[in-house]
Amino acid sequence: MHDPWLFGNDAHSVWFPANGLRKTAACYKAGIAGMSLRHDAIEVVEIALAARGARKRGFGRWLITYPRAVPVAIFLLVIVITLVSVVVIERAENHRELSRMRATAQAVASALERRGATGSSYLRAGAALFSTTNTVDLPTFRRFVDELRLDSDFRGAEGIGWAAALLPSEIPAFEQAMARAGFALDVRPDEFAGRRWVVPVTLLEPLTERNRRALGFDMYSENNRRAAMDEAMRTVSPTASGRIVLAQEGEGEEPGFLIYMPVFDGDGAARRLRGFIYSPFNAQQFLASALQLENRGEMGIRLYDGAVVPERLMASLDPIRETGETLIEDVTVANRPMLLVVESSRASALTMVSMLTLLFGLAVASLLMLLSRLMTQQAVEDQITLDWLEEQHSIRNMLTRELNHRVKNTLANVLSIVALTRRRSEGLDEFADGLDGRIRALSATHDLLTSSDWGTTPISAIVDVELAPYTQASSGTVHSEGPDIEIAPNDALSLGLAIHELATNAAKYGALSQADGHVSITWEMTEDNLLRLRWVESGGPPVPEVRKRGFGTDLIEKIVAHELKHPVNLSFAPDGVVCELLVPVRERGPFRMRRRPRFPIRES
Repeated sequence: MHDPWLFGNDAHSVWFPANGLRKTAACYKAGIAGMSLRHDAIEVVEIALAARGARKRGFGRWLITYPRAVPVAIFLLVIVITLVSVVVIERAENHRELSRMRATAQAVASALERRGATGSSYLRAGAALFSTTNTVDLPTFRRFVDELRLDSDFRGAEGIGWAAALLPSEIPAFEQAMARAGFALDVRPDEFAGRRWVVPVTLLEPLTERNRRALGFDMYSENNRRAAMDEAMRTVSPTASGRIVLAQEGEGEEPGFLIYMPVFDGDGAARRLRGFIYSPFNAQQFLASALQLENRGEMGIRLYDGAVVPERLMASLDPIRETGETLIEDVTVANRPMLLVVESSRASALTMVSMLTLLFGLAVASLLMLLSRLMTQQAVEDQITLDWLEEQHSIRNMLTRELNHRVKNTLANVLSIVALTRRRSEGLDEFADGLDGRIRALSATHDLLTSSDWGTTPISAIVDVELAPYTQASSGTVHSEGPDIEIAPNDALSLGLAIHELATNAAKYGALSQADGHVSITWEMTEDNLLRLRWVESGGPPVPEVRKRGFGTDLIEKIVAHELKHPVNLSFAPDGVVCELLVPVRERGPFRMRRRPRFPIRES
């Protein structure tokens, strides 16, 4: 609610649908000059109000209502979209990596199987040859190996060997026969009791120093080798053993395996086992030779004997970097099931594409947040400016009506002053002087109100401006005292007119007309929110009991009392005039006629 004194006595209520506020304006009783608005400014206000209505129905409403939440929401939305994109890219990259791992595993498994099949084919050929000969001696075996002409497909093998199958009772004769042939073999281990067969390494080509270590070793004495030989006899096909340490290793522990092919005499039930043609393989070399056929890239390769446990690891090639992401592929080497484990070398960190996407998304999100923040600030500033324009628009409409009303009132007051002055004047000069002083009193108070933008006016300023001509020209003493109190513009006009009339009368007939005269003006607040102002004259000429009623008395007791809405106590005591006025003091409201917006209006 605006302060009721600001607009005088006649109230006009105006409804503004733009913000739904009911603004009460009370019209001034004095003229306000020089107030106008340009036509183009009015058009700007109307356009701005229309734009405000459109903005309230659109996206601008969110910018104004949630100036901080909207930029954050846009930032989070872009970040979520970026993260979803990164997840999709990473998932696609994982699928591609899995496909590469599967293709590598299948290719390496195929290469291993081909290597095993090549070795098996040589052993089949040897078994077919030796089954038709009476004996397998050194010349026959070497001729067979030479005729094979082993090429790069047989890489990874330690060679091709022959192991005769003997009964334990045949061991001494076997050792003597080998000694006569130039081979001093000691079958080991020499505990033959309870064995079905004794299968010592008899011949092994190429006969390197490394392979010499294996000669005479009874392969049937070791469980893994024995199981492979039994399976080969049952299936009559090349069969690989499980994980073993080759006899050629000596003190070494590198894992390997053997492929056995049995050689029989005769057919059917009458056939007799003569021995095994076999190939020893170093598992690490076997895996490396297979990878000569296929490229593993940066991936890791591990070969296991039947189960992925450390004790069954046969060969391994480490990846460029360990990731723990593996793929298992089944491999069959000479009827022996094995497992091939392929480990990805792809780093667990984001790919380059994902990193670029993430950085780009962060940059876009930050930029959009900054832009949206600027938009919200601009929207808030525009909203404040529109509110100010709307208020000025309402003020213009009110002041236009108020100006008409106040001009009429001022002209009516002037006409009343002219009429009363004419009836109380003896001549033209007296009429002109009285009319001039009273209009100047109105003008002086108007100047005070104009300098304060028609706001509140201090009592002391009204007293000083009205008594200024008399205190400078007169030798009398004027004393004013009271608290710092401000009154409304309309009341200031009436009070100024009353003080002017009292001062004029005192200068002509009262205390200010003599050197010893004294005027005391004091004021104070009463309990009912009224200002009591007291005018007391002393030291002047005696006041006659019978006197002619003048215009000043009528002006104070009628016009001023009516404007202040409180009676004026004017008494003409013999010692001097005493006048007591009651002026209402109203609280100042929040309204400002020329209030500035928080942000200046931008000019295009």
